[in-house]
Amino acid sequence: MFALAQPASGGDPPLSEIQARPSDYVPARKAGRAWVLCAVIPHIKDAYWLAVNYGMAEEARRLGVEVRFAEAGGYARQDVQREQILACSKDPGVHALLVGAVSRDILTPQLRHATAHLPVIGIVNAIDDAGVVATVGVDWDEMGRAAGAFLVNRIKRDEPELPIAWFPGPRSVSEGVDRKFRQAIEGSRVVVRATSWGDTGKAVQRNLLQQTLDQHLDVRYVVGNALMAEAAISVLRERGLHGRVGIVSTYLTPAIQRGILRGSVLAASTDFPVLQGRMSIGLAVNLLEKRPTPLHIAPVIRTVTADNIQTIDVADSLPPVLFAPQFVVRPDASR
Repeated sequence: MFALAQPASGGDPPLSEIQARPSDYVPARKAGRAWVLCAVIPHIKDAYWLAVNYGMAEEARRLGVEVRFAEAGGYARQDVQREQILACSKDPGVHALLVGAVSRDILTPQLRHATAHLPVIGIVNAIDDAGVVATVGVDWDEMGRAAGAFLVNRIKRDEPELPIAWFPGPRSVSEGVDRKFRQAIEGSRVVVRATSWGDTGKAVQRNLLQQTLDQHLDVRYVVGNALMAEAAISVLRERGLHGRVGIVSTYLTPAIQRGILRGSVLAASTDFPVLQGRMSIGLAVNLLEKRPTPLHIAPVIRTVTADNIQTIDVADSLPPVLFAPQFVVRPDASR
């Protein structure tokens, strides 16, 4: 079961206010023509966005459309993504724009004017409603709530407090995750000893983790983005802390999946990024073909643990092991 929002009409509230309802996700039918889609995304330097890239590429091939990808290179590079959006809008061959935003307000008034002739779809990351006709993506902030709820449920009755270190990710897109995480642990005995913001590059997250562990010797759990959690698997082992400090990730990657299976990682939330990639392409095609379609679609967030990992279809969350990033996908005439 997946969460699909009710279709919106001209008199409906902004997309961000549409409430999701449970429904079966129905994949789009093959396109009637070879539409060209332009997709701008933050980066493809970690398994999460590689999973989105894979889902989009596979669905584009299945539906018979072309998709062109542009990556900004990181969440700090708003100017780069804005230039990429502008370039897509100026290309007369592009029929729709899909934006995995590096910041919620990436569409400036000038960019909204430039892209007004295209259907603009926000994908995966939160984006302001102005200039956007539809969105694909969970409320990412809820990934923080899921991590917090997992920790609260771990507390034993006789524990005075549970000191943790918290690594939300880039501040530009993670403030909501931080807020929902803190709401989830409010009133509990979970105590945040340190909060470290930073880009989701493995070197950045490893350095933040090392510094935090040096300064806070009583930390019992490290919690946050998957790149931190991946680094923590080896860092904790090197420091002799494996088994003494638990790891909880706010999203799932292949390394985190292996960590859960091997007992190195306790839990990870998943919002099924491969499926979101497929949904993004399908929604764009449905809009271009003027088919009835919900204007906000999203999978249901699940918390993955060793107890339930065998019951979750990880193919909707993780790309194949040997998959390489795709930057241009063209229709396959043989399909």
